[in-house]
Amino acid sequence: MVARPPTGTIPDQPGSYQFRDRHGRIIYVGKASSLRQRLSSYFADPATLHPRTAQMVSEADSVEWIVVRNEVEALVLEFNLIKEHRPRFNVRLRDDKSYPFLAVTLDEEWPRAVVVRGVRKKGVRYLGPYPHAHAIRDTLDLVLRTFPVRTCSPGKFNQHARLGRPCLLFHIEKCSGPCVGEVEVEPYRKMVDELCDFMEGRTDEVVADLTEEMRRAAAEQDYERAARFRDRLASISRAVEKQIIVADRDEDIDVIGVAQDELEAAVQVFFVRHGRVVGRKGFVLDKVEELDEARLIDRLVESLYGEEPPLGFPKTVLVTHEPESLAACEEWLSGRRGTKVSVRVPRRGSGRELMEMVNRNATDDFVRHRMRRAADHNTRSRALTELQDLLGLPEAPLRIECYDMAHLQGTDYVGSMVVLEDGLPLKREYRRFKVKSVEGNDDYAAMEEVLTRRLTAYVEERDAGFDPVDVEEKKPRKFAYPPQLLLVDGGKGQLAVAERVVRNLGLESEIPVASLAKRFEEVFVPGRPEPVEVPRGSDALFMLQRIRDEAHRFANSFHRELRGKRMTASSLDGIDGLGEARRKKLVAALGGVNAVKRAGLEDLLALSWLPEAVARAIHERFHPPVNGSD
Repeated sequence: MVARPPTGTIPDQPGSYQFRDRHGRIIYVGKASSLRQRLSSYFADPATLHPRTAQMVSEADSVEWIVVRNEVEALVLEFNLIKEHRPRFNVRLRDDKSYPFLAVTLDEEWPRAVVVRGVRKKGVRYLGPYPHAHAIRDTLDLVLRTFPVRTCSPGKFNQHARLGRPCLLFHIEKCSGPCVGEVEVEPYRKMVDELCDFMEGRTDEVVADLTEEMRRAAAEQDYERAARFRDRLASISRAVEKQIIVADRDEDIDVIGVAQDELEAAVQVFFVRHGRVVGRKGFVLDKVEELDEARLIDRLVESLYGEEPPLGFPKTVLVTHEPESLAACEEWLSGRRGTKVSVRVPRRGSGRELMEMVNRNATDDFVRHRMRRAADHNTRSRALTELQDLLGLPEAPLRIECYDMAHLQGTDYVGSMVVLEDGLPLKREYRRFKVKSVEGNDDYAAMEEVLTRRLTAYVEERDAGFDPVDVEEKKPRKFAYPPQLLLVDGGKGQLAVAERVVRNLGLESEIPVASLAKRFEEVFVPGRPEPVEVPRGSDALFMLQRIRDEAHRFANSFHRELRGKRMTASSLDGIDGLGEARRKKLVAALGGVNAVKRAGLEDLLALSWLPEAVARAIHERFHPPVNGSD
């Protein structure tokens, strides 16, 4: 348990504090306007502390702090430290959904609109997030008649550009045909900007412009053109109906609703731009630290706006309770937006009604989450307890690491490390290894190399100790956490390798090891010639099978990736003038390596950025002259 620092040594100033465990890992990060007052509250009688706070203090071995000039700097420092170290006793936002966005690829010559999920990229404008992919796809389908931007992939675009014929979308007026030169760059770019404005809620100008164009065409007795504008207006009207109007036209608001119990909280965020709900997002929060309503909102504001949000920073943030550091939050957000941002609790009127609607959504989501997670949480807890008893472990294995190998006849040898924490996959700590010292087919030697590299890295990081916290340092420690169960895929041979590595590094008393053989699903542990009897159908065996299968999948996917790169490189290597960058551009332009092999000389010469000499060299590689002729 951490010893209480002498009160006189703790500064009575704003700052951030960090509790560390006996391994030197940061397990909790907090902030305070007065470090002395806040830290003193942790060293009261443990019986008076919240159970999770008491557990954190009991597991901590030391406490440190960093003094800053004001509360805003303390807030920013706390956010950076939590993001960098992911302390186990700080609240965690869990989002089991990958929300869809409408992405507009502004970095391309002819931007396209496409529904995407996952990691965001530079040069792409993201609109959303939206609760369902079908919602944004339906809206996009409606507005394409008014803003006919392309939605096709680069491969399809290049294919029709080579053919000189547009696709069906052009003929049904849902694409302006940039692939065949039916539209100029500037008008196309203007159309893309108008699409983005419309999707962000700025609809009045678009409707007014279309209405004026329709009236002008009718006055000129060009009824066919007027009918096209009429149809576009109808499509726009149907799309506008899908956007819920909740505020005045000039309002940009984020509304944060919360439903919670003592352990978890469900959060819903509605994004209102120009008076319309243009996106929403929900997630579940693990309350692994003691949080009242004010501190919970404080944490949510930090997490939501620590990085640039998809729709930018709002003018107003509506919350259920005032955050603990209200003035600091408002000053921080205002600095990030560039203009004043207010954080407030709506008391009456439309703001109050909007907050009630978002809170109802949060409550419904929380009820669904608890029903979905109840059985799963009990199952995981039971599985971990069974593993502790069956394998004779000193404690429940809250962190399990599993290793597997993959190769093809001794080539492209790779290893995988996957992690379960509290019975759930922790994908950010998965690791992949290229085996460097093993020649031929030798799984035992490959496994020994991978385990030695992983555990040696842990020992080095443990023995080196942790330097004082420096938020400028951006080098995360990849192997700082030791497993409470090290599992290898295989039988007694693989187990013997794991035992030897652990023993050679002096970790046999710290890291338990076991192996799971595919044949008969037998579990072996050191010191027992016979397999451990793990009941068929038990939660413990299911958990071991799941992590073993995940390690197998992860190793095989890495192996296929390396093998694919090697095969790709071998077919296009050695062509004069075709370097790495130009090779990647060529494969992307033609739609794959096989397409490059099949391409005719005319297709290659048509690529304006590819020198003629290189195009001819590529063609000769895959179409060598026959009998001395081309």
